Formats: sequence, structure tokens, C-alpha cells
Amino acid sequence: MWICPLCNQTFLKNNQSHACDEMQVEDFLRGKSDHTLSLFQHFTEHVSQIAQIKLNTTKTMISIECEGKRNIYISQLGKNFLHAVFIFKQLYPDNLCFIKFGQVPGSDQFNHHFRMYEKEDLNEEVDQFIRMALNEAS
Repeated sequence: MWICPLCNQTFLKNNQSHACDEMQVEDFLRGKSDHTLSLFQHFTEHVSQIAQIKLNTTKTMISIECEGKRNIYISQLGKNFLHAVFIFKQLYPDNLCFIKFGQVPGSDQFNHHFRMYEKEDLNEEVDQFIRMALNEAS
């Protein structure tokens, strides 16, 4: 485990490229609707009930870290939705919760996109994929 001496973020690989906290979670939340803020709070609280997590930022996303792994990213906070990307080592096409999925070219990474409009969208199926992502080996 490597810890950046400048921003104290933890990584599985030494000298891993990152944005060194140029953005804070609050920067992503600023100006968002009450509805979107409630979705963000509901989603992150739900994930934190499954495992101990830490929220980190990149220049464009909020990552959810669990035991040094970052396999869930909140990539967009829209006017009335939260968009998250789940990263897996295989494709899971047989589901009802992902709006799109596919392999990142030249890698063994498969991105699965989830869009949450209502708190109820965080159902048992999504919960199963959250648990899988938090336990996925990086």
C-alpha cells in the first residue's frame, strides 16, 4: 500500500497517478439540487453500511475506496440523478440495473454504468453489484 506524501490518499500501487486532491467532494456537490444531494447521501450511506469506505476525488469523479481498491466511481451528479460506474474484471450483461456496460479497450476492465433517479433505484440487484465491486480484486 502506497500513501501519497502530498495528499495522503492510499493506493495499491507505488507512485500511482492521481490528481492529488485538486477537487474536494464538496466541490462536486456545490450547486446541486436537493434531490441530487439526497441521492448522493443515500448512495454513499448505503455503501458505507456494507463496508468501511473513503471518498476520494479525481479531476472529474468521486471514487469510493474500500481496502485500497477503487471499483465504484460517481461520475456524474446531474440535475435529478446520480451516475455511478462499477468496475469489474468480467462483463455482467444479464441484469436490469446497468444502463450500459462494456470492456475498456486494451484492458481486462469492464465498466458497468448505473443511473439512480430515485432512492428506490438502489435495490437488491444493485446492492449485490455494490458488494461484488467492493470485494473485486484490483
